[in-house]
Amino acid sequence: MIHRVKKIVYMGTPNYAEMILQTLIDSDDIEVSLVLTQPDRAVGRKRILTAPSVKMLALKNNIKVLQPEKLRDNGIYESILNEKPDFIIVAAFGQILPQSILDIAPCINLHASILPEYRGASPVQQSLLNGDKYSGVTAMLMELGLDSGDILGYKYFEIPKDMKVKGLMHQLSLDACDLTIDIIRNFNKIKPIPQIKAMATHCKKILKIDGEISFDNSEKLYNKYRAFEGWPDIYTSNGLKIIDMELLDRNGNYTNGKILEINKKSIIIGCKKGKIKIITLQPKSKKPMDAKAYLLGKELKVGDLLV
Repeated sequence: MIHRVKKIVYMGTPNYAEMILQTLIDSDDIEVSLVLTQPDRAVGRKRILTAPSVKMLALKNNIKVLQPEKLRDNGIYESILNEKPDFIIVAAFGQILPQSILDIAPCINLHASILPEYRGASPVQQSLLNGDKYSGVTAMLMELGLDSGDILGYKYFEIPKDMKVKGLMHQLSLDACDLTIDIIRNFNKIKPIPQIKAMATHCKKILKIDGEISFDNSEKLYNKYRAFEGWPDIYTSNGLKIIDMELLDRNGNYTNGKILEINKKSIIIGCKKGKIKIITLQPKSKKPMDAKAYLLGKELKVGDLLV
């Protein structure tokens, strides 16, 4: 079946949005005529001005790019209106769309949770923090509320117990790509479903301080490790990062942070509830090292506290 070419204005910023944009570009029945993304930002310790990956992909494909600080900036509404888009597709753009833009064309958001769960800024991390069995992507019609629009479609899957946030984000990105194309092509056949407001949950932006851990509960600690992979990572009160670890026991009772075993490279640490294996640690301002090597350097032994 031949589909009429649909004209798209696209809004997005991180790698998740880049993968969806690539899928749209690769589709013969879709034309992306304009991309909006966040302004270039200073990144890293050297504060190097860096363009969003979505911008680089758009420019590579000769697509016009706008980078407004706010969508209400002068000329943004007119630029979108002049494209006469069939749809405005949004994926992790980072701004709420004003009503004037919502009125231009159907605005479809690809949100990385099974709505109405985890409306807000950190749905992927939150699903791991809560130890959820399932995660997914929701396509929804946008309105002025935060992730509260009517549902157009879902894709979901069972989260492997050892999957961390980067792996989960990659799987969600793949699913979002498929879902986006399906929704665009079948939009006129879909009856939107209102979200059940009473079931809605919200999640906040992740901060650096969220990565600080204690040794109260091994399962919660492990879920933090999965959720905060890469940033902000997990670290003790003295700045010692846990880079690589495993969950060994959820239920045993031990002394918080007590060294239970020292193995060839790894160490076993007790929690008030459960215990963990730590394979790699990174002291503050130093390179990662084997957990056993760290203990030797600190002259710590079985029975001592890690921190």
